[in-house]
Amino acid sequence: MTEDRTPAVAENPEATGGEEQPKQFKGRKNGLYSEVSDELAASMKSGWADTELHDLAPVAQAPYAAERRARLSAAYPGERLVVPAGNLRVRANDTDYDFRAASEYVHLTGDQTEDAVLVAEPTGDSGHTFGLYLLPRSDRENGEFWLDGYGELWVGRRHSLTEQEQLLGLPARDVRKAADELAERAKGDAVPTRIVRGYDAGLEAALAEVLDADKDAEFKEFLSGLRLVKDEWEIGELRAACAATVNGFTDVVRELGQAVATSERWIEGTFWRRARVEGNDVGYGSICAAGPHATTLHWVRNDGEVRPGELLLLDAGVETHTLYTADVTRTLPIDGRFNDLQRKIYDAVYDAQEAGIAAVKPGARFRDFHDASQRVLAERLLAWGLLDGTAYDVEKVLELGLQRRWTLHGTGHMLGLDVHDCAHSRTEEHVDALLVPGMVLTVEPGLYFQQDDLTVPEEYRGIGVRIEDDILVTADGNENLSAGLPRRSEDVEAWMASLA
Repeated sequence: MTEDRTPAVAENPEATGGEEQPKQFKGRKNGLYSEVSDELAASMKSGWADTELHDLAPVAQAPYAAERRARLSAAYPGERLVVPAGNLRVRANDTDYDFRAASEYVHLTGDQTEDAVLVAEPTGDSGHTFGLYLLPRSDRENGEFWLDGYGELWVGRRHSLTEQEQLLGLPARDVRKAADELAERAKGDAVPTRIVRGYDAGLEAALAEVLDADKDAEFKEFLSGLRLVKDEWEIGELRAACAATVNGFTDVVRELGQAVATSERWIEGTFWRRARVEGNDVGYGSICAAGPHATTLHWVRNDGEVRPGELLLLDAGVETHTLYTADVTRTLPIDGRFNDLQRKIYDAVYDAQEAGIAAVKPGARFRDFHDASQRVLAERLLAWGLLDGTAYDVEKVLELGLQRRWTLHGTGHMLGLDVHDCAHSRTEEHVDALLVPGMVLTVEPGLYFQQDDLTVPEEYRGIGVRIEDDILVTADGNENLSAGLPRRSEDVEAWMASLA
């Protein structure tokens, strides 16, 4: 990174474009430049080509986003609706985390820019006009494009508002006016206003007098539920995410030798490279859990040894450029072959997953796939003597949840823009609902035997197995979107041998 992100303090009006546009761009305290000469300011204002883009085609999701906005409008007649994208967050000092726009905003617009806001203004008793507040291109007249640390020469070119209107199919205004304009509008009329909270503190503060926390929470629930059924474009993005994820797992298997020589970090980096080449990023922190680390459900430290003879639990997903993510897990024998006990545990989890996937179909309860998988695992735990078959039968084990000592988590979740998509949706339309075509969910049973678990034989301790796939509910059943990766133990071994 260059030494000075914000290079200067432009203090005199001449250097900042004259009396009409006075603005200060505060430099770093210990920066090497303390002022801007009039001559340099004049030089930087001239000699630049016109780079405005014309006749841009709308982004692929624009018509689908318009349909989603229409459903939103129908649900809230007569109300003003505010959906922020969110702001940059500081990582340390003057460096920020990579920006990831709020899923609610992305779903309704197809845009991913920071500080943006979608606003729906009611047109009467029904209907809305939608518009965006966005950051325009950084100003060349007042020096913003090179003096400000977020100017064009420092962080790259933004689309102009006119360009964004062509791409997104929505009118756009300068977001720096949003808080004042929305606050003035809200105070000047009796229109109820809702906002998606947690993304833009400035907007929330500006509208605080007219907001209702309970109504805002319900608004977030609705927008989460709006994503439960994926349209054809979204399904295409999830297919692409799964295809790239298959490639990432293949890369990891090919480089297991380097991981053995280094650590789990090699695995993490190998998969991340694929995610960045074929998509935007990983959709969540990759779990690269070798040996006993596989018994920790969300092991993301990824700093342990990778040892032949043990298992690698790799839970990872590529996020597409449009922010839809896969979520796939495979448990792999690091030296390419399962031993007898590893295979027994693995095959039990495979059978549980098969039962779960078979239960995914239209009209089934969302909970059915979980119940089917858990039943298989409970049966195996009883058969192995890890649960007392003289005291409990399968029904009693499931009633009491005794299998959870070694299974721990639910068997799956919705998938889409978020890895745990639709998490804030209404319970009655999610976990208590029936499956319908277009829903996408994971099926991911697992068995985990902790190193310090004295209730199981010693040879079980430190073994963790999970198998996870991304399942689309279709009109006549389901489709495994991540079927490009083998699942049966013998197929996993053959696949790994082919890549050695």
